[in-house]
Amino acid sequence: MSQGDVCRALGFDRAQMSNIESGKGNPTLATIEKIAQALDVAIEDLIK
Repeated sequence: MSQGDVCRALGFDRAQMSNIESGKGNPTLATIEKIAQALDVAIEDLIK
């Protein structure tokens, strides 16, 4: 799944997702939960 696919599934723009990935953004727990669900992974796997 590409970054674009994830963004479309979540209703995010690529800049927002890029900031989260690079550590420049500070996602809420709700956002982290949505990303985990879209990627079908546990939240713990995202925050390692």
